[in-house]
Amino acid sequence: MTTTAEYSYNESSLLEKIDNRNNLILSHQTELEEINKIPTFFWGRMREPYLTAKCLLTVAKTVRSKFALSTQELAALRDPIVTAGAEQIRFEGFSSCNGVYARLDILPEGLDGEFVASGTTNVDFNEPMLNALNLVQKNEEVILSIGHDNVTVISEKTKAVEKKVKLPNRWLKGLTSVQHYLAEMNEVFELNKMQAIQLFQSLPKTNIKNDLFLVQRAGKFIFSPLQSNPSVRIGSAHRLRVMDNILPFIYSIKVYESDDSQASCFVALIGNLQMIFSFSADAYRGFSGEGKALENLIEEVPIEWIYGINSIFKGNEVFNSTKLSIENDIDFSTMDSLTANLSSMGLLGFDVLNNQHFYRRLPFKTERILSLNPRLKNAKKIVSENDVIIVINTPSHIEAIVKGKDVTHKVLIENGIGRCTCEWFTKHQTNRGMCKHMLAVKMMTSNQE
Repeated sequence: MTTTAEYSYNESSLLEKIDNRNNLILSHQTELEEINKIPTFFWGRMREPYLTAKCLLTVAKTVRSKFALSTQELAALRDPIVTAGAEQIRFEGFSSCNGVYARLDILPEGLDGEFVASGTTNVDFNEPMLNALNLVQKNEEVILSIGHDNVTVISEKTKAVEKKVKLPNRWLKGLTSVQHYLAEMNEVFELNKMQAIQLFQSLPKTNIKNDLFLVQRAGKFIFSPLQSNPSVRIGSAHRLRVMDNILPFIYSIKVYESDDSQASCFVALIGNLQMIFSFSADAYRGFSGEGKALENLIEEVPIEWIYGINSIFKGNEVFNSTKLSIENDIDFSTMDSLTANLSSMGLLGFDVLNNQHFYRRLPFKTERILSLNPRLKNAKKIVSENDVIIVINTPSHIEAIVKGKDVTHKVLIENGIGRCTCEWFTKHQTNRGMCKHMLAVKMMTSNQE
């Protein structure tokens, strides 16, 4: 199975000063040929260039961070993706261990320019460009251009440099996993600027192995080793340090937690900018991509629907599954499966502040659904080899026998809650979704309904 794809940037990203004006030109590359042919997605002025530069550097810092990998294991992926469209721009990236997700949302009020095209692409974050961003001063004017346009002055002076970038499949898996967690999160706390700064000042300087819990006591927020109600579980809390550089500029921070406490999210509000940071349960378990959506992938949807959706929606456009279901007379359960399929190819992101999905125009291949979800692939194999025997099948109780390689497993699903006698379930329970045996049983019983 191919785990990486190599892209070539025809030119390098750079920030140069022309006639006392800074021009930030971001070179892009993607697998979609029609996107590559777009010379420019956006060209215009950033209303808050100093703050935007600090936030972009924070995204770059996150992408280049590693919390659980050795230097030898550190992946080559260092360039984030950008989605332009719907009058806003989003930059997204993961830490090298896939355990920290960072996103910068530049809202419509933060931009003054023209969206020439919409889409999602990889952008070149090279060292000279990052160094130049670090030198942006307050009250300086910065023109942002995503892509190279031959009519711009700067492109005529840009030296073409070819750069190879490896994009591992786990990058797509992370996009899949993190949006599922974000979609089920609830806001727990909101901190003002002073409360946030005081909280981060109390963060231990060394790496933290045990879980900490964000709690509020007497109007003050602290990290506690003891869980209380309400609280937010934070594994490997030293990862929060990726937010240090933007703390002086925030207005407030909203803190969210997933229903199963397996992920948390910190949203920093900075005027016309938003920085979103999501953290997995701990540094040694990143956003793997498997688990949250597997059950919704059991029902197959027509491939034409997926291609149709991809041709209709533009980058950053709101994806309202309920509205889409009603307008097109699609059953809600089928729409859940369609949404899961789109998510499993990285085509959907989630805006936790507005509680809505947004669309990414990413390159996709439907076969990636199985390649990125090996448990689903193995479950389909179990079903195809007739290794499932249904003993009892009622709406509230399902009992089945599943043949394994060297042993037979028993699966029980009572009122939607499943159990299995396999080692995988014993170790993970349902924290990572269903095991392959439960998935196979669900497939069989769904077909019998």
